[in-house]
Amino acid sequence: MNPTERRDKGKTQLSEEVQAALLQLKQDNPARSINTMIDMLERKGIVAKKTLARATAHRFLQQQKLSKRIIADKHTIERRSFVAERAGDIWHGDVLHGPSIQTPNGMRKTYLVSLLDDASRLIAHSAFCLGETALDIEGVLKQAILKRGLPKKIIIDNGAAYRSGSLQTICAYLDIRLVYCRPYEPQGKGKLEKFHSTFRGQFLNEIDLNKIASLDDINSRLWAWLEQVYHQRAHTGLNGQVPIERWRQDLIHVKPLNAYQANKIDDIFCHRFKRTVKKDGTVSWAGIRFEVAYEQAGEKVTLVVDPHTKTAIRIESEFGDDLGPAVRLNLKSNLNRKRQRPHCAPPNAIKQGENAIDIVHREYSQLCNISNPSSNKDK
Repeated sequence: MNPTERRDKGKTQLSEEVQAALLQLKQDNPARSINTMIDMLERKGIVAKKTLARATAHRFLQQQKLSKRIIADKHTIERRSFVAERAGDIWHGDVLHGPSIQTPNGMRKTYLVSLLDDASRLIAHSAFCLGETALDIEGVLKQAILKRGLPKKIIIDNGAAYRSGSLQTICAYLDIRLVYCRPYEPQGKGKLEKFHSTFRGQFLNEIDLNKIASLDDINSRLWAWLEQVYHQRAHTGLNGQVPIERWRQDLIHVKPLNAYQANKIDDIFCHRFKRTVKKDGTVSWAGIRFEVAYEQAGEKVTLVVDPHTKTAIRIESEFGDDLGPAVRLNLKSNLNRKRQRPHCAPPNAIKQGENAIDIVHREYSQLCNISNPSSNKDK
């Protein structure tokens, strides 16, 4: 049986006053929702509360071709779906607030830091951390690079951790371009948001947190799920392909670490702090003083620090030249240390600004002291 057509199709039972009010509210703000407009009409007393049905208002606006929530105009942000041409072209990075777990120091909140490849939806690396600092993000990036090579571009959040100078320096060394999303525009991270939704439904909803003994424990379960489940399941955005297959398809195009980068990877991920050498030939970091060659006094140098062990490794010049290991200042040793002193001029050397009479007088005074030393003694 075919459904019968509405008798009032193309007509409305709304009064002219309500019609005019709806049109005015929608034209004033095209993004205004129907629920908001009904609430405004009720507050103005144009309609009684709960008498104007949402469907009625929607049909009227639809007849006027104003039913869309947002009407495209010059003030509307144009959004378009995109996908990278090849794996490794674009990675997306973000942090998701995770569950609290038991640790040796009691219950601690966790944060899931992830990097997702745009073209293949592969998770380059993901890990639960006890914070969402720049150091946590850098640790995940380092593991992702060691496993999946170098991305050309990383699209990340605009938070302070992603804006850190250390992360920007690391990416500059590795020739990775950082692209920051605009604040309050999560639409730019849609693919990673989709992963987070899958992660909540398939991992967090299934894991028994009471059985988690440590951060390493929950991370080992996460990595097993990623490799055995997420990377092996067909993805609708990949036309039925699985992420690991799509990534391997472009493996020849993925940029690996070169020999220098591979040998220096730990050093590249060190933190660098610029300092000006003081007059006593020292620089300071974290309340600790380090000695620098005295000739560097007044110049700018860089202190290279291992952020994980919080130890200073070496000192570099302003241009990146190695100035030697970072040696902590030993005040007791400096007590008997021989100091460098400027070369002293000979007694008869001409002094700056000295005239002929001054020279004669000085020579005469010296001659008197040498020829008659007893006279000075008697005096």
